[in-house]
Amino acid sequence: MKRAILFAVIAGGILQAQSTAFDLVIRHGTIIDGTGRPRFQADVGIRGRHIAAIGNLDDATAVQSIDATGLFVTPGFINIHSHASPDALSTALNMLTQGVTTEIFNADGGGAVDLPAQLARVSQPGLAVNLGGYIGFNVVWQTVVGNTDRRATPGEIDRMRGMIAAGLEQGAWGVSAGLDYKPAYFAQTEEVIRILDAARPARTNFTNHDRVTPESNFSSKAGIQETLAIGERAGLVPVVTHMKVTGSEKGTAGTVLASIAQTTKRGHYAAADAYPYLAGQTGLGSLIIPGWAQEGGRPEMLKRFADPAMRARIIKESEEAIKARFGGPEDVYLLRTQQQLTAVMKEMNAGAGEAILRILEQGNDPGAILRFGAEEDLIKILKDPTTSMACDCGATTETRVHPRFYGSFPRVFGHYVRDEKIMTWEQAVRQSTWLPASTIGMTDRGVLAVGMAADVTVLDPATIADKATYEKPAEISQGIRFAIVNGRVALEEGLKTPARSGAALYRTSSMPSRPVSDGSRALTVSGTAANRKIAISLTQNAGARAAKGTFTIEHLGTIEAGLLQTTTGWAAVSGTTGQHAVNVIVDLHDPHNRGNASVIVDVDGYPSLRGSLPATAVTIR
Repeated sequence: MKRAILFAVIAGGILQAQSTAFDLVIRHGTIIDGTGRPRFQADVGIRGRHIAAIGNLDDATAVQSIDATGLFVTPGFINIHSHASPDALSTALNMLTQGVTTEIFNADGGGAVDLPAQLARVSQPGLAVNLGGYIGFNVVWQTVVGNTDRRATPGEIDRMRGMIAAGLEQGAWGVSAGLDYKPAYFAQTEEVIRILDAARPARTNFTNHDRVTPESNFSSKAGIQETLAIGERAGLVPVVTHMKVTGSEKGTAGTVLASIAQTTKRGHYAAADAYPYLAGQTGLGSLIIPGWAQEGGRPEMLKRFADPAMRARIIKESEEAIKARFGGPEDVYLLRTQQQLTAVMKEMNAGAGEAILRILEQGNDPGAILRFGAEEDLIKILKDPTTSMACDCGATTETRVHPRFYGSFPRVFGHYVRDEKIMTWEQAVRQSTWLPASTIGMTDRGVLAVGMAADVTVLDPATIADKATYEKPAEISQGIRFAIVNGRVALEEGLKTPARSGAALYRTSSMPSRPVSDGSRALTVSGTAANRKIAISLTQNAGARAAKGTFTIEHLGTIEAGLLQTTTGWAAVSGTTGQHAVNVIVDLHDPHNRGNASVIVDVDGYPSLRGSLPATAVTIR
């Protein structure tokens, strides 16, 4: 009903005056808007689900007000590597108290092939945060090829290409993979490239948990190079997910970051994400038991454990992997029993490999904390301007987890920004908001600007801190005072409200993965699309808060411009009529409208105009 009323208002050219009151005003805060430019003092006015005004709103009335004196007001943080538990998404307390308002799940190649059905299922109880999903390479490979180490047939390759393309058409925010996990581990690089090439027209991203193999002497650098090569050759933006350098390669983060920069210099944008810890979490056997021993799944693996000769080989190779990847058994911590592996070895009177096999024989692969890396590498990775902050976590109610599930984003801001000063607040906010949004193709989140979705985090820079530890991993972080999701307060003074205002988010074909629009940019559009005259002539200088110039669409009238974003042959601009949020995408490379310019207009988040113009009617720079 709301959509129908809005269409009628717009189509009739009425847009009648409504109350000037805002639904929510965040007053007297210090704005860090997500672009990376310097902070400033202003109020934020929210109407409905969008930002309606930024400036001095002392005289404005509001249904609800938040006093943000002494606090930072930022875009809601975007976690582009989520392992959210479906039953926790209706509350998501551990994420809201980190300042996260949007999660992108199906990371590491997992999830479901039918994304809309999956999102409908998990959204049914209501969402406390926004949720989008990837299409997972691993689940596609396993569905078609199974758990066997064999080559895919040409017909199977075509089937997997179709599944990837269909997932993107259904609104996936990219293709995720975990080539380090079996059975996708068995896919050869050329097979992965051939399958992912089907995603080339989508102009999206490929995010991968790098494959670290004994053949490469467990080189994380080799795994990162494979990710970059796959993305570049398949025509996707490669994203090195939860980036790290491990084992004998500690201290070489600068070299790896240089390889990402070199990929971008070749004309193919590349990026990364990372979390602020020197340990990861996964199944105990997933990255330790050799790949050949895991072929065929758990039943076949257990048969190999029972063969004395194979068992001896598995133990030997597992211990080599532990040493090369994690330093040794002293760097393995078991979540279920909250013990170091060395303590279990002592109880069992067994070596590391034998102890792990006995644990796996007792039941399904238990979770483990696996330590790696060096602090100097982590700092270099976190502060690199192409690294998004992402926690490799997600909404959960579990208490025996990695502390990153409760502490990642506050740890970045409290420990690394405020205390260690490895980067500015503005840089860290940008890498938690606009950078991840741009990397996956979002256009209406990640920056505080008029017309953008009202996802907002209000934090106390003096007190923000992670409290979770490896011994007490479920301790709630402090310092996130408010979290607003689509205009509604979801976290108030650090406490969860009943609001379930999160939305299922879908990518469209005109939302390309791209670098952030840091420099000066401009957009001109002149013509008639879908029987409506459009006149846009906007520029936004580097460092400017908003675009300036002419912005009119028939039946909407003059629009105050917000953020202008551009990349080659593409632009998006947000704005407001005062009463309505307007978001426009102009796309010269829409795969569904080749040779023309697609013009897409949403008003208050609902479709208003879908039209086409001659490419000559558009200039983007």
